[in-house]
Amino acid sequence: MPIIRTEIPINSTIEVCFDLARSIDIHALSTSQTKERAIRGVTSGLIELGQTVTWEAVHFGVKQRLTAKITEMVRPNYFVDEMVSGAFKSFRHSHEFVAVEGGTLMIDAFDYMAPLGIVGKVADVLFLEKYMRRFLFKRNWYIKQVAEEQKIRS
Repeated sequence: MPIIRTEIPINSTIEVCFDLARSIDIHALSTSQTKERAIRGVTSGLIELGQTVTWEAVHFGVKQRLTAKITEMVRPNYFVDEMVSGAFKSFRHSHEFVAVEGGTLMIDAFDYMAPLGIVGKVADVLFLEKYMRRFLFKRNWYIKQVAEEQKIRS
């Protein structure tokens, strides 16, 4: 199972970063390139432990749905969302926040398994891992920008 890991320093508080990362509204804005929108479960505001969200988006030219559930949460240090149903065979996405001098280190780990057996493994090597790495980095960079803009305004 590939694991995509990113670490992004953010000049903002751990609480702000934690809440932005679990905001349904921020998620939708940060993934606008795929027309991602929440259609079931928690569809706006902050998602909490035990809650689910179903996302509808266009990836690789195909409209897809994916339901994820928050399976672990310790505010403001980390939370985990796991796929309940969707295009992957499975995924576990952990979001960790560490207070550091000058702000927060946001650590993201996306541990997934492509569907379709050997065909999925080949797709992963050819394009899926690169696509997901870029998708997650763009989302996390958006969180960084919003968090740092909020700090400037306050």
